[in-house]
Amino acid sequence: MPLQLFIGNKNYSSWSMRPWVLMRQAAIPFEEVLIRFDSFEADSDFKRRAKAVNPLGKVPALVDDGFAVWDSLAIAEYLAERFPEKGLWPADARQRARARSVCAEMHSGFSALRNHCPMNIEASLPDTGALLWRDQAGLRADVARIEAMWGELLAAQPAHGLLFGGFTIADAFFAPVCTRIRTYGLPVSDAVRAYVDRVLALPGVKAWIDDALAERDFIDFDEPYRLRPATR
Repeated sequence: MPLQLFIGNKNYSSWSMRPWVLMRQAAIPFEEVLIRFDSFEADSDFKRRAKAVNPLGKVPALVDDGFAVWDSLAIAEYLAERFPEKGLWPADARQRARARSVCAEMHSGFSALRNHCPMNIEASLPDTGALLWRDQAGLRADVARIEAMWGELLAAQPAHGLLFGGFTIADAFFAPVCTRIRTYGLPVSDAVRAYVDRVLALPGVKAWIDDALAERDFIDFDEPYRLRPATR
Protein backbone atom coordinates (compact mmCIF):
# COMPACT_ATOMS: atom_id res chain seq x y z
CA MET A 1 0.00 0.00 0.00
CA PRO A 2 1.52 3.36 -0.98
CA LEU A 3 2.23 6.09 1.53
CA GLN A 4 -0.64 8.53 1.87
CA LEU A 5 -0.03 12.21 2.60
CA PHE A 6 -3.04 14.19 3.82
CA ILE A 7 -2.73 17.89 3.00
CA GLY A 8 -4.75 21.09 2.87
CA ASN A 9 -5.21 23.64 0.08
CA LYS A 10 -1.93 24.08 -1.76
CA ASN A 11 -2.35 27.83 -2.11
CA TYR A 12 -2.45 28.35 1.64
CA SER A 13 -1.17 25.31 3.54
CA SER A 14 2.51 25.98 4.20
CA TRP A 15 2.88 23.07 6.64
CA SER A 16 1.41 20.68 4.08
CA MET A 17 3.85 22.00 1.48
CA ARG A 18 6.91 20.89 3.44
CA PRO A 19 6.50 17.10 3.43
CA TRP A 20 4.84 17.11 -0.02
CA VAL A 21 7.81 18.94 -1.56
CA LEU A 22 10.23 16.73 0.36
CA MET A 23 8.67 13.54 -0.98
CA ARG A 24 8.17 14.82 -4.52
CA GLN A 25 11.70 16.22 -4.81
CA ALA A 26 13.23 13.06 -3.31
CA ALA A 27 11.15 10.83 -5.62
CA ILE A 28 9.41 9.03 -2.76
CA PRO A 29 6.14 7.59 -4.14
CA PHE A 30 2.98 8.62 -2.31
CA GLU A 31 -0.72 9.15 -2.74
CA GLU A 32 -1.92 12.69 -2.11
CA VAL A 33 -5.17 13.12 -0.16
CA LEU A 34 -6.32 16.74 -0.21
CA ILE A 35 -8.76 17.87 2.49
CA ARG A 36 -10.22 21.20 1.44
CA PHE A 37 -10.24 24.03 3.95
CA ASP A 38 -13.94 24.72 4.46
CA SER A 39 -13.63 25.85 8.07
CA PHE A 40 -11.52 25.07 11.10
CA GLU A 41 -14.55 24.83 13.36
CA ALA A 42 -14.95 21.61 15.34
CA ASP A 43 -17.95 20.47 13.27
CA SER A 44 -16.46 21.30 9.86
CA ASP A 45 -15.91 18.70 7.16
CA PHE A 46 -12.20 19.52 7.26
CA LYS A 47 -11.93 18.76 10.98
CA ARG A 48 -13.98 15.61 10.64
CA ARG A 49 -11.82 14.21 7.85
CA ALA A 50 -8.52 15.35 9.37
CA LYS A 51 -9.34 13.80 12.75
CA ALA A 52 -9.75 10.45 11.02
CA VAL A 53 -5.95 10.36 10.63
CA ASN A 54 -4.72 12.91 13.20
CA PRO A 55 -6.38 13.34 16.60
CA LEU A 56 -5.54 17.04 16.48
CA GLY A 57 -7.59 17.48 13.31
CA LYS A 58 -4.74 19.14 11.41
CA VAL A 59 -2.71 18.57 8.27
CA PRO A 60 -0.26 17.33 7.17
CA ALA A 61 -0.49 13.71 8.22
CA LEU A 62 1.35 10.75 6.73
CA VAL A 63 -0.17 7.25 6.75
CA ASP A 64 2.11 4.27 6.15
CA ASP A 65 0.23 0.97 5.97
CA GLY A 66 -2.31 2.19 8.52
CA PHE A 67 0.26 3.88 10.79
CA ALA A 68 -0.22 7.65 11.05
CA VAL A 69 2.46 10.26 11.66
CA TRP A 70 1.51 13.92 12.04
CA ASP A 71 3.39 17.19 12.34
CA SER A 72 5.67 18.13 9.46
CA LEU A 73 8.93 17.71 11.40
CA ALA A 74 7.92 14.29 12.70
CA ILE A 75 6.95 13.28 9.16
CA ALA A 76 10.32 14.44 7.83
CA GLU A 77 12.18 12.45 10.49
CA TYR A 78 10.08 9.38 9.79
CA LEU A 79 10.80 9.62 6.07
CA ALA A 80 14.53 10.08 6.70
CA GLU A 81 14.55 6.82 8.69
CA ARG A 82 12.21 5.01 6.30
CA PHE A 83 14.26 5.96 3.22
CA PRO A 84 17.89 6.35 4.37
CA GLU A 85 19.12 5.95 0.80
CA LYS A 86 17.48 9.27 -0.12
CA GLY A 87 19.90 11.31 2.02
CA LEU A 88 17.21 13.63 3.32
CA TRP A 89 19.56 14.94 6.04
CA PRO A 90 23.22 15.87 5.34
CA ALA A 91 25.68 12.97 5.65
CA ASP A 92 28.09 14.85 7.93
CA ALA A 93 27.09 14.62 11.61
CA ARG A 94 27.65 18.30 12.39
CA GLN A 95 25.92 19.45 9.23
CA ARG A 96 23.07 17.10 10.04
CA ALA A 97 22.78 18.63 13.51
CA ARG A 98 22.82 22.13 12.04
CA ALA A 99 20.14 21.19 9.52
CA ARG A 100 17.98 19.86 12.32
CA SER A 101 18.60 23.05 14.29
CA VAL A 102 17.44 25.38 11.53
CA CYS A 103 14.40 23.20 10.79
CA ALA A 104 13.46 23.27 14.48
CA GLU A 105 13.91 27.05 14.48
CA MET A 106 11.55 27.33 11.52
CA HIS A 107 9.12 24.94 13.20
CA SER A 108 8.88 26.97 16.40
CA GLY A 109 9.91 30.49 15.38
CA PHE A 110 9.40 33.26 12.82
CA SER A 111 5.93 33.98 14.21
CA ALA A 112 5.83 37.54 12.87
CA LEU A 113 6.61 36.38 9.34
CA ARG A 114 4.00 33.63 9.55
CA ASN A 115 1.31 35.81 11.13
CA HIS A 116 1.75 38.93 9.01
CA CYS A 117 2.64 37.20 5.72
CA PRO A 118 0.58 34.02 5.48
CA MET A 119 1.40 31.83 2.51
CA ASN A 120 -0.66 32.78 -0.53
CA ILE A 121 0.99 31.51 -3.69
CA GLU A 122 -1.66 32.83 -6.06
CA ALA A 123 -1.43 36.40 -4.76
CA SER A 124 0.99 39.20 -5.57
CA LEU A 125 1.03 41.61 -2.63
CA PRO A 126 4.13 43.83 -2.80
CA ASP A 127 2.22 46.93 -1.67
CA THR A 128 0.94 45.06 1.38
CA GLY A 129 4.45 43.76 1.99
CA ALA A 130 5.86 47.30 1.89
CA LEU A 131 3.38 48.48 4.53
CA LEU A 132 4.05 45.46 6.72
CA TRP A 133 7.79 46.02 6.38
CA ARG A 134 7.37 49.63 7.45
CA ASP A 135 5.10 48.94 10.42
CA GLN A 136 6.07 45.51 11.78
CA ALA A 137 9.40 45.41 13.59
CA GLY A 138 8.94 41.70 14.29
CA LEU A 139 8.70 40.97 10.57
CA ARG A 140 11.91 42.90 9.90
CA ALA A 141 13.63 40.97 12.71
CA ASP A 142 12.47 37.62 11.31
CA VAL A 143 13.77 38.46 7.84
CA ALA A 144 17.06 39.67 9.31
CA ARG A 145 17.44 36.29 11.03
CA ILE A 146 16.70 34.50 7.77
CA GLU A 147 19.30 36.65 6.02
CA ALA A 148 21.90 35.75 8.65
CA MET A 149 21.03 32.05 8.73
CA TRP A 150 20.84 31.49 5.01
CA GLY A 151 23.85 33.72 4.33
CA GLU A 152 26.06 31.71 6.69
CA LEU A 153 24.92 28.35 5.31
CA LEU A 154 25.13 29.38 1.65
CA ALA A 155 28.59 30.88 2.08
CA ALA A 156 29.87 27.41 3.03
CA GLN A 157 28.44 25.82 -0.13
CA PRO A 158 29.58 25.83 -3.75
CA ALA A 159 28.11 28.57 -5.89
CA HIS A 160 24.46 28.01 -6.78
CA GLY A 161 24.02 25.47 -3.99
CA LEU A 162 21.21 24.91 -1.55
CA LEU A 163 21.48 25.34 2.23
CA PHE A 164 23.54 22.18 2.68
CA GLY A 165 24.76 21.71 -0.86
CA GLY A 166 22.26 19.23 -2.26
CA PHE A 167 18.54 19.18 -1.50
CA THR A 168 17.67 18.30 2.12
CA ILE A 169 14.78 18.56 4.56
CA ALA A 170 16.01 22.08 5.39
CA ASP A 171 15.26 23.34 1.88
CA ALA A 172 11.80 21.75 2.01
CA PHE A 173 11.15 23.45 5.34
CA PHE A 174 12.07 26.88 4.02
CA ALA A 175 10.29 26.53 0.66
CA PRO A 176 7.11 28.22 2.00
CA VAL A 177 9.28 31.10 3.27
CA CYS A 178 10.59 31.51 -0.28
CA THR A 179 7.03 31.83 -1.57
CA ARG A 180 6.26 34.45 1.09
CA ILE A 181 9.31 36.52 0.12
CA ARG A 182 8.07 36.50 -3.46
CA THR A 183 4.35 37.09 -2.71
CA TYR A 184 4.99 40.08 -0.44
CA GLY A 185 8.04 41.44 -2.26
CA LEU A 186 10.06 41.46 0.96
CA PRO A 187 13.44 43.20 0.63
CA VAL A 188 16.29 40.68 0.82
CA SER A 189 19.90 40.55 -0.29
CA ASP A 190 20.96 39.38 -3.74
CA ALA A 191 22.32 36.13 -2.25
CA VAL A 192 19.03 35.35 -0.52
CA ARG A 193 17.03 36.33 -3.61
CA ALA A 194 19.15 33.96 -5.70
CA TYR A 195 18.51 31.14 -3.21
CA VAL A 196 14.77 31.87 -3.30
CA ASP A 197 14.84 31.63 -7.10
CA ARG A 198 16.73 28.32 -6.96
CA VAL A 199 14.28 26.81 -4.48
CA LEU A 200 11.21 27.96 -6.41
CA ALA A 201 12.68 26.39 -9.56
CA LEU A 202 13.18 22.95 -7.98
CA PRO A 203 10.90 20.45 -9.75
CA GLY A 204 9.17 19.42 -6.53
CA VAL A 205 8.54 23.03 -5.49
CA LYS A 206 7.45 24.08 -8.96
CA ALA A 207 4.98 21.17 -9.07
CA TRP A 208 3.38 22.35 -5.81
CA ILE A 209 3.22 25.95 -7.07
CA ASP A 210 1.66 24.89 -10.36
CA ASP A 211 -0.99 22.90 -8.49
CA ALA A 212 -1.65 25.84 -6.16
CA LEU A 213 -2.18 28.18 -9.10
CA ALA A 214 -4.54 25.67 -10.70
CA GLU A 215 -6.71 25.33 -7.55
CA ARG A 216 -8.51 28.67 -7.94
CA ASP A 217 -10.21 28.05 -4.62
CA PHE A 218 -10.59 31.38 -2.81
CA ILE A 219 -10.83 30.73 0.95
CA ASP A 220 -12.14 33.87 2.67
CA PHE A 221 -10.77 33.13 6.14
CA ASP A 222 -7.26 32.58 4.74
CA GLU A 223 -7.31 35.94 2.93
CA PRO A 224 -6.44 38.82 5.28
CA TYR A 225 -5.48 41.15 2.43
CA ARG A 226 -7.64 40.33 -0.62
CA LEU A 227 -11.37 40.59 -1.14
CA ARG A 228 -11.22 38.42 -4.27
CA PRO A 229 -8.57 36.86 -6.50
CA ALA A 230 -6.83 39.40 -8.69
CA THR A 231 -7.24 37.11 -11.70
CA ARG A 232 -11.03 37.21 -11.61
